[in-house]
Amino acid sequence: MVDVGTTLEMVQASQAGMSALGAGLAVGLTGIGAGIAEMAIGSAAVGATAENRDVFGLVLLLTVIPETIVIFGLVVALLLLF
Repeated sequence: MVDVGTTLEMVQASQAGMSALGAGLAVGLTGIGAGIAEMAIGSAAVGATAENRDVFGLVLLLTVIPETIVIFGLVVALLLLF
């Protein structure tokens, strides 16, 4: 027969594990999404810069924008963990 205290500990451990899994998914999936966005934006940015060097600052800014999504994923992960 299973003790009630042991069952409670198992439930709490399961909840902590699910929270950690959710935090990992939040950071990992936003990282993958940002990587896919960077792939498309980066190749277009290199092509645009090769044709006109004056757009370098603009394409650098456009390349950095998808990284903010990863920061949002990190914030969600920290909220899940703490």
